[in-house]
Amino acid sequence: MTEPIREGYTEANGLRFHYLAAGSPGRKLVLFLHGFPEFSGAWRAQLAEFGRDHLAVAPDLRGYNLSDKPQEVAAYRAKHLVEDVRQIAARFTDGPFVLVAHDWGGAVGWNFAAAHPELVERLVIVNSPHAIPFARALGHDREQQKASAYMNLLRGAKAERVLSENGYARLVAMALEQWGAAPVDRGAYIEAWSQPGALTGMLNWYRASPLYPPTEDDPGAAKLALDPAAFTVRVPTLVIWGMSDTALLPTLLDGLEACVPDLRIERIPEGTHWIAHEQPERVNGLIRRFIAA
Repeated sequence: MTEPIREGYTEANGLRFHYLAAGSPGRKLVLFLHGFPEFSGAWRAQLAEFGRDHLAVAPDLRGYNLSDKPQEVAAYRAKHLVEDVRQIAARFTDGPFVLVAHDWGGAVGWNFAAAHPELVERLVIVNSPHAIPFARALGHDREQQKASAYMNLLRGAKAERVLSENGYARLVAMALEQWGAAPVDRGAYIEAWSQPGALTGMLNWYRASPLYPPTEDDPGAAKLALDPAAFTVRVPTLVIWGMSDTALLPTLLDGLEACVPDLRIERIPEGTHWIAHEQPERVNGLIRRFIAA
């Protein structure tokens, strides 16, 4: 039986967060973190599936849709995003939970699991690179630098204007058209992007991060000296990767086991960055088998 999806609000880390949820309170929490340029509604297929026997929750992350949107760039640094997740999860459970995350949500998921392994029973990452191989690739891999060049556009001052032009045509093309979003979904995404302050909030994730490709006068991630020990993830982890992702190349998986000792990787050759939208039943099945193991 498909679980109805409900919505609500919760306070965490000094902000008000909107969320979607399915399933009964008291069950094992599965917390879903979306990426750019998505919002909580990106996980509807997963909420319906895992709400059948878990408490499945997907918040709008800070800056997105109906959650609060600090306008200063510093509010989007990693430490704040990790603390958001800790406090949001604590509103729904007092024990360890399953964390499922994609894209920028995955960046937070990696950091959260490294910082709070006692709170993460299982970690599932969908097409989101771990900081250590991503920093290395952004600093030294020409192909990944080329694939990530768009990040410098999104960090720039004109990004809001460029992305909002012609009814958010560029965002529609880079995301919704790639996975063939239905018209009703397109409307929901455009409504989310149109919330006051949302576009700036979404872009501030890029502006606050030290992980970006080089420019003529800035070495970008190459100037970082990350301590691998601080980013080691010591929880059972499943990585689902659409191998046809043109923004995050499959080479980002190389050597990942050095950062994640208990690691499983599921490679989907025909999948893109949007594999959870393209093949939701397959992704749900992979997640379910992993968290039941």
